Order: sequence, then C-alpha cells, then structure tokens
Amino acid sequence: MAVYTEVGDDELKAFLARYDVGPLLSFKGIAEGVENTNYLVHTGAGSFILTLYERRVERADLPFFLGLLEHLGARGIACPNPVRARDGEVLGEIAGKPAALVSYLEGVWVRRPGPQHCRALGAALAGLHRAGSDFALRRANALGPAAWAGLARATTPSADSVAPGLAGEIASELDAFAAGWPSALPNGIIHADLFPDNVFFIDGRISGLIDFYFACDDAYAYDIAICLNAWCFEADAAFNITKARQLLHAYESVRPLAAEEYSALPLLARGASMRFLLTRLYDWLNTPPTALVRPKDPMEYVRKLRFHRSVASAAEYGLDVRH
Repeated sequence: MAVYTEVGDDELKAFLARYDVGPLLSFKGIAEGVENTNYLVHTGAGSFILTLYERRVERADLPFFLGLLEHLGARGIACPNPVRARDGEVLGEIAGKPAALVSYLEGVWVRRPGPQHCRALGAALAGLHRAGSDFALRRANALGPAAWAGLARATTPSADSVAPGLAGEIASELDAFAAGWPSALPNGIIHADLFPDNVFFIDGRISGLIDFYFACDDAYAYDIAICLNAWCFEADAAFNITKARQLLHAYESVRPLAAEEYSALPLLARGASMRFLLTRLYDWLNTPPTALVRPKDPMEYVRKLRFHRSVASAAEYGLDVRH
C-alpha cells in the first residue's frame, strides 16, 4: 500500500478550489507505488491523479519533475500532464505535504510482458529520449554510480545475512565500476525507473508512461540497461533474448546507438543491476515489519547482476554485431 498521508473531504475540496476542474465527486487512495501518496480524484471536469510528495522526494526537485512532464507532453509523449491552478502554479500543498494535480491516463500495466510489449517499450523509450533532449532544466542522478559506495557501506554489516558472501561480491563489483564506468556516452534526460508498472497499455499499444520521479540527466544507454533488467528476465531469472532483441531493435529504429553505447551496454546493465540491488538491499534491511510497503527481494537483482557479468558483448542481448 502506498497511501502514507490521509486526506479528508474538506481538505481536498479546499485544495481543488484553486483549479478549474469542477466540483469533487469522489476520490480514493491508490495502493500501487512506493514513493509518494496518490489519490484518484473524480471531479465535474473528469479524472485526475493527486500526488502528495513524501520524504523521499526533495521539494527542490519538483520544478524539474513537473516541468519535464509539461515539456514531454507538449512534444507528444503520453505522460501525466500537470494541471495549473488559476494562479498559474502547478505545485500546491495539502495535509502539510507538497502536492500536484495531474491528468489521469487510461490503461493497465502488463504483469507478464511479452516480446510485443518490449518492442513497444523500446520505441517509446527512444521517443522519450529524443523528446527530452531540449529540456532546459537539469538534475543529477541521485542514485547513479556516485551514490552506490554510500549505499554499500550502509548495507555491508548485514549484507551476508541475506546471502553469504554478498558484501564481498558488491565490493568487487564497485571496484570494477570505478575502474571502467564510461563517462562520455550520449546523454540527456532519462526516466531511470521505467519498470512495467510505469508503462500503461491499451489493446497492445502504449497509452502512457508514468512515475518520472527518478528522472535525471544520465547516459541514454543506462536507461536502456535499466529496461533490459526490468523487462527481459523471466520469473525463473532466465534472460529472454527474444524480448531484449525486440526492445533494442525498436529503440534503434527511432534512435540508433553509437558504437561506444554498444560497447558499454554489458557494463551498464551490470551497473543498473547494482543500483536496484543496493536500494532493495537497503530497504530489505531497514524497513520495519509494520511498514505499509513490503520491501522487494534484493536477490532478484543479484541473479541479474551475475548474468550480466557473464556477457561479453551487446550481441548477447540480441543487437546486431555491426557497431
């Protein structure tokens, strides 16, 4: 469950009075998601999502996130569109939390993506990268390689309780990243969290991309690597090269990869695995049993990390050997 902050009827009516959205008809909390509190709100003007930004989201980052949504929407990307209040502001406050009202997107996320979903995702990801290329604001990747050493230090004392030798394996991987992480790849705005539950489909076609609250400036190929991890493994941890091939070829049909991106992809995929391994491990070790959100198993990403460590070339992900 992800409703951390309860909102009352009168509070919501007062908040909505700032907008030209008509009277409040109904609202309910949305259980999915782990970072913020979300409500589905129905008014006389239609349906909206009300997001209350919780402690993991820095208030100073909100102009970037909300501005990015407006920018992408204006360039044809199907994403939540912030609703401006009568005074022109997109950010307000409710129940003591910063909050924004955004448009509601129809569609459902796919629990078991197939090759056709991965193909649609690849084209959409490349379109997102192209659409964000001229966005003026910048935001560093707060969970990029520079943050991994701190997360590792925070989890080292207990990591081996999750899996014997895990602390040493993490340390060895961090040494490899420090020695070889690429620093001059094509870069710009990336989503950085485009898991299946952040992609909506209707009749096999993508109807919307959501949850841009990890978006930042980083290498485009790193975003691809995140998606390989999130979309192209089966429940038994087997890598599905058919899904990967569809994702990558569709991406390249919109934005071809440079030679250096092709070469870096295996290491970037290892790094993307490490990012989610470390954040999951931290939550696994630090989330109390009474918490509203159940932490996700970090071992899923240990297995993915080990697979990528065995990959010698992007050809093993299904890309043509032509770079």
